[in-house]
Amino acid sequence: MDGVIVDSEAYWLAFEDEELFPNALAEPYPDNEEITGMNFREIYDYLDANYEVTTTREAFVERYHETARGIYADDVALMPGFVDLVSTLRERGLRVGIVSSSPPEWIQVVVDRFDLGPFDVVRSADAIDGPGKPEPDVYEHAAADLDADPARCVVVEDSATGSRAAERAGMVVVGYRTEVNAEADLPAADVVVDGPEALRTALLDGD
Repeated sequence: MDGVIVDSEAYWLAFEDEELFPNALAEPYPDNEEITGMNFREIYDYLDANYEVTTTREAFVERYHETARGIYADDVALMPGFVDLVSTLRERGLRVGIVSSSPPEWIQVVVDRFDLGPFDVVRSADAIDGPGKPEPDVYEHAAADLDADPARCVVVEDSATGSRAAERAGMVVVGYRTEVNAEADLPAADVVVDGPEALRTALLDGD
C-alpha cells in the first residue's frame, strides 16, 4: 500500500526523522531504509535489538496509530496512474490484491477514502500468525487466499524489506522507484522500474 497505492512514504519518513527517532531513541539513529516496509510493531523489536530505545512499546505503538490517522485520512494522495493501472489489470482478467505491513484498519481507511476495490485479497502482516516482512509469510497467506501458485504472482514493492519478502515467497518481484525512494536498493527485485509509466509497461507488456 505505502509507496505503491498512496504517497505515504514521504510522510512516514518525515515522522521518523522529526518525531519518532528523537523521542524514541538515543543517538545514533538508524537509516530510514532499515525499517521501511516493516510492520510497525516489529519496528519496535528491531530498534530495541539494535539501538537504544528510550520509550515503551505501548507509547511507541500509540504514536504510530495517532500519526497514521492523520496520514491516511487527510494527507495522502493516490499514486499517479494507480487507478487506471488496476482497471486495466482487471479488464484483462487478472486478480488484484493488497498485501501490506499496515494494520487492517489503516488499509481500510485508504480503501474507503479513495473508493478503491473490491480487491480479490487484502492481507495485512499485522493480522497473520507469523512474522512480517522481510519474511514471506504475509505473501504466502495471500497466495493461499487466492488459491494461486506463488510463481504466477507478481508483486510490486518499493522497499528492500518488502521485495525480500515477496522473493522469499517465490513470487515475481517488480521493484518500484519514485522520487521519494529514487535511491532505494531493491536487490531482491527481478526488475526495477522508475515511475508509473514504466510500472505500467512492466506489468502490461513485460514477459
